[in-house]
This record gives sequence, structure tokens and C-alpha cells, in this order.
Amino acid sequence: MLEKPAIADETIVACVQAVFGLAVDRLAFLPLGADMNTAVYRLTTQDQEPYFLKLRSGSFKEISVTLPHFLHEQGIQELIPPCQTQTGALWANLGAYKVMLYPFVAGHDAYDVPLTEAQWRQFGAALKRVHTAVLPPSLAVAMPTETYSPNFRERVEKFMWQIQERPFAEPVARQMAAFLNEKRAVVAQLVQRAAQLAKIVGERPLPNVLCHSDIHAWNLLISQDGALHLVDWDDPILAPKERDLMFIGAGLGGIWCTSREEALFYAGYGPANVDHDALAYYRCERIIQDIAAYCEQIFLSDAGGADREVALRQLVSNFLPNSTIDLAINSGRQTI
Repeated sequence: MLEKPAIADETIVACVQAVFGLAVDRLAFLPLGADMNTAVYRLTTQDQEPYFLKLRSGSFKEISVTLPHFLHEQGIQELIPPCQTQTGALWANLGAYKVMLYPFVAGHDAYDVPLTEAQWRQFGAALKRVHTAVLPPSLAVAMPTETYSPNFRERVEKFMWQIQERPFAEPVARQMAAFLNEKRAVVAQLVQRAAQLAKIVGERPLPNVLCHSDIHAWNLLISQDGALHLVDWDDPILAPKERDLMFIGAGLGGIWCTSREEALFYAGYGPANVDHDALAYYRCERIIQDIAAYCEQIFLSDAGGADREVALRQLVSNFLPNSTIDLAINSGRQTI
């Protein structure tokens, strides 16, 4: 969220002090992320200890907090665990918001600061530990499982049909509608390719593993001392490992990498036996999900301020020559 939500800082501070037992000195809103339902802050206590505060409105999945807590306890140090409240809970309630608190890790994401060779290996090794984690029944039952649903493909097709004739007064919505109408054939090709691959991959006995599902460059945090962290566990899923591996080298979420860097990642990850039809499916489907999300954000409301222009730029970037859509549609069979 790029614009500060309509909740007073004093209200947030009072909640943190009462629930987490911290004496707050300063609270500063951070204009980060594309999620319209998530606002983040830097909080500093009176003894100058920094924390990362997350406010989540709308739907909230407990697994997004309980899972990283569990994985960190299992020794995956690349995860930043949530802080516990004074009663041992992992989040607090504040009106329409869920409040989560984390240690603040100063640094940069992998979009701004490219990974070193050692960090590429560490990234691969950490993701392998996630993929091989054994969940207790209490967590496993809460995890969604891959179904290769046509839901997002159908939503995109519906939006493409609706914007053919509908006029938009709001400037960003008008620009996005014009752009998508111009790219109608590309969108149709992308949806058709994803549907074909969903049928092919869905009939294969690919084992499901624990996947982060959104492990792009903005969710790789590099601390000032060079430590690597896998952040933002909002949508974990039990799915084939290709659900996560499809980000490597696909340009999705800023992860562009050379063949050398890809080799370093797999040196850390280990033997993978990757199904390249599954990689292609997930690459196509991810872009379709993004298109659906941008359409909902821009066409169903005029709210959002600066977030709207960012959404339009991010949508357009997928259609550039040799960008994510070209890579997804043309994903071929290789051997890793």
C-alpha cells in the first residue's frame, strides 16, 4: 500500500503497547508493496529497538503467520518469525485490521540489490528446505492445495469482454482499458496456453510440496550484513515444486537471472527433475492472476490514489518484448 490507511497512529501505538507490551517511541508509515489491503510501518521502541509492523485488512489467513513461525522453529533461519503477544498469540485485532509485529531487518530487496553467488546458493538451499518441510496435521489441514482452477482465466476473459464497450471516466481505468483492448490477442493466447497446460499438468502425478507461491525478488530481503530472508508468507500452498521454481529466470517479480545464476540456485537446491510443462503453466497462470488483480483494482473502484498508476505500469511491463509474457508462452522443455 502506497498511501497511508485511515487509522490514527495513536490508535496503532496504543494497541501495540497494550498487546505486545512495548513502550513505543516512534511510528512511521512505509509506502511499500502493491497489496491494497496491507499497510506496513517501522516502529521504534523507547530503548531504540526497531520493529516491522504490518496491518492487514480484508481477508486474513492464519497460516500466513503460523507457518513462518513453525518453519523458523524448525531451523529455517531465512524466515523472519512474527513476534508473540503477551499472551503468546501471533497477531492482534484492531478494528477491521489484524496487527502483526516482526523484528525490523534493515536492508534491500533482491530487485534493488542483486544476489551474490553465495546468496543464489543460499536461496536455492533455503527453498529446498521449505519444499521438504513436514507439516504437523494442524498446519497441513489449513493449507490450500493446487487444483489448477480456471477461476483467474475466467475472470480475465470476463473483464476483457466487459471493457470492449464500457466507457471509463477515471484516467487510469481509461488507459488500462485501451491498453488491454489493444493487447486482446496476446491476452487470449496467454489464457489459451494456460488452459492447455493446466489439462496436461493436471493429469500428471506431480507430488505436492509446501510452496511459498510468491517468492519473487521483492520478497527476498537482503540485510545489511548480507543475510538472506524469505518474506511475505501470505499465500502458501501445497503444490508441485514448480509453483515456486517457475520464478527462477522468468522475469516474474523481478527475478531475471543469467544461466550462471540459475545454475548457482540449483547448486544450492540440489537435483530437481523439473517438469517444464508445469513451469510453463505456472508462469502463464501467474501473469493471468496479476492481470485479474489489476483489473479488479482499477475497473471495480476509483480508489487507490498512487497505487493505481503503479498497477498500470506493472501491467504494461508484462507485455514488453521479451518480457514475462513472451517468456511464459515460449517456455520450452529443457533439462536441469
